[in-house]
Amino acid sequence: MIYKPYVLVTGASSGIGKVTARLFAENGYTVYAVSRSIEEKTEDIGKGKIISYKADVTDESSLRELRERIDELSIIIHAAGFGIAGSAEDMPIEEARRQMDVNYFGPMLVNHVFLPLLRRNERSLVIFISSIAGRVPIPFQSHYSSSKYALEAYAESLDMEACGFGLRTVLLEPGDTKTGFTSKRKKFIPSDSPYRSKAEKAIARMEHDEMNGKDPDTVARAALKVASKKNPPVRKPIGFEYSLLMILPRILPQKLVHRILRSMY
Repeated sequence: MIYKPYVLVTGASSGIGKVTARLFAENGYTVYAVSRSIEEKTEDIGKGKIISYKADVTDESSLRELRERIDELSIIIHAAGFGIAGSAEDMPIEEARRQMDVNYFGPMLVNHVFLPLLRRNERSLVIFISSIAGRVPIPFQSHYSSSKYALEAYAESLDMEACGFGLRTVLLEPGDTKTGFTSKRKKFIPSDSPYRSKAEKAIARMEHDEMNGKDPDTVARAALKVASKKNPPVRKPIGFEYSLLMILPRILPQKLVHRILRSMY
């Protein structure tokens, strides 16, 4: 292994986080699986094990308590997150703040508590489960996209700042993925909103694409592959089609890109 076999996975009670935690354990890692709603227990899985802890990525005191229970750590995988949908104008500001609190400030807070532990190693790794929406803004997901755009800038800066300590960062960028994320998305479409019909149509398209999207194990396998590299990429779209999609904003006029996205949603 390139990194010591100790990994912390947030958002590990469901979706991408749960699948990722299990895959790493099957491959010989000791996985600290973290979530607000997880059952605290230890499971032997494959060649490794999962130790589940309750903690909230937005609560520093709970993270500090968790830190006292972990002696070794070389990899952090940030998979905690949720989505909100609705027009940029209609979204209640408190919901937009909560979106940023979990998706952006949450990873920052986890890193603030645990990076000193990672820097004890010759090599360490931080993997962020970002999104294609962090590079291509999605209509009626403006605040979710904003949280992922912010996360991407933070991750890139961290990679440049901490590489001298042997710490690297990677942004995994999945597109439509079939998980419970879809059913848990919070939607805000007031009945009198001038955006109502467009928002309902766009969100229905999102949900259809997600429920027919890739399995979460494609993201988990990408994370495991990244953890096998001495010099991992700073960002990695998940899937050939999404790699191609990332090329469009670089080669097409922005107005044309927006026209394409409007036609999709």
